[in-house]
Amino acid sequence: MSVTATEFKANLGKYIALAATEDVFITQYGKVVAKLTNPYQDNVKLAESLFGILPQETTWEEAMEDREV
Repeated sequence: MSVTATEFKANLGKYIALAATEDVFITQYGKVVAKLTNPYQDNVKLAESLFGILPQETTWEEAMEDREV
């Protein structure tokens, strides 16, 4: 979602809540100046992408250790 800086300031709470589920791009004079995002969103997408790939008995920690190697 894209929103102007003025609209963002006027409805801050609304856009903070919205950022939990999607990225909010803040524009000023028609250009994107900021992006409000959920810091944990990438971790959730990574975990979801692993479903079905890892054996059932693999733990999250084991998967992360394998990735570091």
